[in-house]
Amino acid sequence: MYAIIRTGGKQYQVAAGARLRVEKLAGEVGDTVELSDVLLVAEGDNVKIGQPSVAGAKVTARILEQGKGKKVLIFKKKRRKGYQLKKGHRQLYTALEIKDISL
Repeated sequence: MYAIIRTGGKQYQVAAGARLRVEKLAGEVGDTVELSDVLLVAEGDNVKIGQPSVAGAKVTARILEQGKGKKVLIFKKKRRKGYQLKKGHRQLYTALEIKDISL
């Protein structure tokens, strides 16, 4: 059984026991979160597609980690003008372990 969920403006295919990193969610390490924006649920040949989401479906997950990703450097330069700009960004993320998919 697997599901496709939407969180943080992105879509993820998940199954029970899967681990994934999503955009930061509120909560502490060890907390349980319910993701109710489920776009598709499939179990063998039985597939339920939502319009836009499947009614009554939810995915339960446990927060494994709250952290920051690798630094992404942004560098801008204009030749012969003495203009240089260097910035860095570290995106916040939440690591999840999928516990259950229910309809």
